[in-house]
Amino acid sequence: MKQEPAERRRRLLSEIQRLAEVAIFGTLSSTYRTCGHPGCHCQGPGPRHGPHLNVSYRGEDGKTTGYYVPQAAQRATRQGVAAWEKLQKRLRRLAQLNKEYILRQARVIAERLENGEMPTALQIEFTTA
Repeated sequence: MKQEPAERRRRLLSEIQRLAEVAIFGTLSSTYRTCGHPGCHCQGPGPRHGPHLNVSYRGEDGKTTGYYVPQAAQRATRQGVAAWEKLQKRLRRLAQLNKEYILRQARVIAERLENGEMPTALQIEFTTA
């Protein structure tokens, strides 16, 4: 069963709202580091300390910046970054639906004007093409 455009749009807006509540803007990366303690296993060929989770993003001034994510916040941060990616996809879909609606609305108005009618706002509905 195909959903009506208004129903698809309503569901999409609801999902966008849910995702926006937890979304975190940025890209995740993990780093491994050496410490400053002489004799530590990380100073030699052994494993480094880590992984340490970081989020990087482009700031308002256009420069890339970021921050360290403490262990206790890593799960929520990973979920937030995943939500941000889904949110972007949903917003692109919403923009597509909005474009389709506007073009459909313009066709309805043009057809009615050709027929000598003057459509009112109430006559123009979010209908399927």
